[in-house]
Amino acid sequence: METKTKVKLLAIQLGSVIGNLEENIKKAEKLLNHELIQRKVDFVFLPEVWSVGWDCPSFESCAEDVENSEAIKMLQRVAKKYDTNIIGGSIILKGMTNSCPVVNRNGELVCIYDKNHLFSYYGCDEGKFIKAGKNPVMVELDGVKIGLTICYDIRFPEIYRAYRKAGADILVNMAAWGASKKIPWDSMTTSRAVENQSYFVALTQTGDLSDGTKNLGHSMILDYKGDILSEINKVEGGIYAEVNLDEMYEFRDKCRVIDDIKDSYEVVIK
Repeated sequence: METKTKVKLLAIQLGSVIGNLEENIKKAEKLLNHELIQRKVDFVFLPEVWSVGWDCPSFESCAEDVENSEAIKMLQRVAKKYDTNIIGGSIILKGMTNSCPVVNRNGELVCIYDKNHLFSYYGCDEGKFIKAGKNPVMVELDGVKIGLTICYDIRFPEIYRAYRKAGADILVNMAAWGASKKIPWDSMTTSRAVENQSYFVALTQTGDLSDGTKNLGHSMILDYKGDILSEINKVEGGIYAEVNLDEMYEFRDKCRVIDDIKDSYEVVIK
C-alpha cells in the first residue's frame, strides 16, 4: 500500500458523564459530527474511556461485548459517513479490558489494542478492575503506521521505541489524565515525540471526576521535533493538524538516531 505523504489528523477532547454509556455515546457522536462536517480528515482520535469516564467502579456496568458494542457501532457509523479512519480512544470490553477499537473508512473493525500497563497507585486501583493487554499493536491504514498506547503506557518509553523500530509514522497516547499531573503529561508526551522522531497525538479527557478532581484537558498534536502543531485546553472540541510525513522521513535520514541504539545497555556496577 502506498504511503500518504500528507495526512490530516483530528483529535476530539471531551468530558465523559461518569458511568453513563448511552449519554457518552450520544455526546461523542455529536462532537464527531460537529467537527467532521467542517473538514475532511484521514484519521480521527478519541480519548481513553470516553464511553464511561475515569471511574473504575463503573467499568463493569459499562462493559460491552465487541460484537454488540453500541460504542463501536457508533464509530463505524461515523467512519463510513465521513470516509475517515477512527482510532477509537478506549472503551471497556467484557472480559474486562481497557481497549482501543480501530475502525477504517469502510466502517470495518480492523483491530483492538488492550492497554498494556494498568495504573494502580495513589488510591487508583485500575489493576483490580481490568486485565492488562499482552502486546503493543501497530495498525497500518492508508499506508500510515500508527503505534497505539493508552494513558499509563506513556510512562514506559520502551513501548514507543518498539513502535519506532517497527516503522511507526505516528504515535498516539489516548488518556484520561488527572489535572494535578500536568508537568508529567506535557514532559512525557513531548519526550516520546522527540526520542522517536515521530508525530505524536497526545489526547486526554477534560471535565470533572466523581471524586471531585478534574481531568487535565490539555490535548496536543506534536511534530517529530516536539513542537506543538495544535492544542486545546479545558474545553470540549477538536484539534486539527495536517502533517507531512516526507518532512519527517527527511529529518530522520539526516539525524539517524535509531542507528545509534545499542543492542544492550547492560549496567556495569563498580
